[in-house]
Amino acid sequence: MAGTIDPSAYRDAVVVLATAGVIVPFAKRFRVNSVVAFMACGALLGPYGLGGLAAKIPFLGAITVSNAEALAGPAELGVAFLLFVIGLELSYERLMTMRRLVFGLGLGQVAFSATVISAIAYGFGQPAAAALLIGTALALSSTAMVVELLSAHRRITSSAGRASFAILLCQDLAVIPLLFLVSVLGAQENGSLLAGLTQALLQAAAAIAAIVVIGRVAMRPLFRLVASTDSSESFMAATLLVALGTGLIAAGAGLSMGLGAFIAGLLLAETEYRRAIEVTIEPFKSLLIGVFFLTVGMSVNPAALAAQPVAILSIAAGLFLAKVAITFLLARYFKLSRSTALETAIMVGPGGEFAFVLLTASVAAKLVDHNAAALVLAAVSLTMIFLPLAARMARTLSARLVPVANLPAEASILPPDDRAPRAIVVGLGRVGRLVGEMLEQHKVPYITIDADAALVATQRRAGRPAFYGNATKPDFLRLCGLEEATALIVTIDNQRAVDETVTAARALRPDLVIVARARDAKHARHLYEIGVNDAVPETIEASLQLSEAALVGLGVPMGLVIASVHQRRDDFRSELKPASAPQPALPRHARSRRL
Repeated sequence: MAGTIDPSAYRDAVVVLATAGVIVPFAKRFRVNSVVAFMACGALLGPYGLGGLAAKIPFLGAITVSNAEALAGPAELGVAFLLFVIGLELSYERLMTMRRLVFGLGLGQVAFSATVISAIAYGFGQPAAAALLIGTALALSSTAMVVELLSAHRRITSSAGRASFAILLCQDLAVIPLLFLVSVLGAQENGSLLAGLTQALLQAAAAIAAIVVIGRVAMRPLFRLVASTDSSESFMAATLLVALGTGLIAAGAGLSMGLGAFIAGLLLAETEYRRAIEVTIEPFKSLLIGVFFLTVGMSVNPAALAAQPVAILSIAAGLFLAKVAITFLLARYFKLSRSTALETAIMVGPGGEFAFVLLTASVAAKLVDHNAAALVLAAVSLTMIFLPLAARMARTLSARLVPVANLPAEASILPPDDRAPRAIVVGLGRVGRLVGEMLEQHKVPYITIDADAALVATQRRAGRPAFYGNATKPDFLRLCGLEEATALIVTIDNQRAVDETVTAARALRPDLVIVARARDAKHARHLYEIGVNDAVPETIEASLQLSEAALVGLGVPMGLVIASVHQRRDDFRSELKPASAPQPALPRHARSRRL
């Protein structure tokens, strides 16, 4: 009954949705980073902001969060989803392509930064375990913010963008053993660092082995079964089940939810369902990560900032300058140009979201003093708020001080399954398979995508680059590399799906060569109107092939038959194709031989 519902139970959810749905888009119009907007809203609406006045001014209770603990659960889910997506992105090919920078520059940045910061913390009187945790937490940068800023300014594929991404990739990998370390050290009564580390490694090995074995046995068959139902709701439910289920299994073993979600992402990264899962999980991840940053903002106490401004500003400035200096020197050691090294160092100089995860867990485990953690996290918050300005400064300085140079060869090669230019074939039916075979014969790189899980599985077993997903979704096409694709070939026989795929692709890539299969002449005319370069009507093509076979059988010379068929095909194309349609990228004689 309506009278039994307590509106206050949903107040925090409304505040979160209002922030994500109204305030953040409004902030983006003024070019304010969404992470900064979430953190600012958290500081304003949290218990140290307007939420603290709700007891005196009752109406504020409807628009604020007076208890940040109420959002702790969704925030932890946000971290788990972030790690799940990171796991999805960590394919073997990606790591091997950038291994020198990931395991060289990235590992060096984490190790040297953690060592220097830990030594400073130890010098200021922190215990060894606390100093180590503070140092490693502050060595990490903000993956969410840096990637968003690089993407927004189209610099993710620049030299500095790739170097920054390699460092962030290594940092994301480092989070997992650090979470192990915190959980196990917290259970150590004697607080022995060596014993805790040893047990952490053993417990990590056992947990990973158990989840990997279960995952390899069950995950692919589960998604194959769900995909065969052609139900987007079931696919979404299975994705959430895997991400949260593995997280809960890890939590039940005394580890973190993020660990289990990360391993689940790794297991799914090499499957044909990877891209479809990324599209499915993206809205949940973005919203829950927003909740996490909202809680980060709520932890900022303006009174504490006012009480110790010199200490907090000193920590923030020292953290930024130390990481910038260490990263710049390491980047130069790995033969990156000075401009690239400078921009990369500034981008990874501020602290990141995992500092809050690690230090909050450390405080709960009584490994780090609450006051020390609060002081450090306040400084980290300032560096993160400063990051958009730092990114702008990095671009300006790197452009003015020295000319831009390229990265080493292994860093300039983008992951082959994500960014390499290739054709995209939509559909794995007989037509799509034949197109793929022709592309292979002429050594044209390509991938195929289809919504039929059985067809995808068959092609994967045959060693062909097939992926499961819905090509009508722009996000899925983007993840398949449409922005770098050389052509899109739509071979499916569903007229509505063909139209939606062409429309989505043309909106993303006005310059892309698009060839599509049409049901008949009317459908082909419509496809030309919505932007294909070439449409191939089934009825007309079948008639031409029948005519060619009949004429040759009746004794007409082959050369004359082929010439007349090509001429008739061009006549049909001229009749169906409006003058405003995109011009094909291939010469006419090559186009006449298509399909």
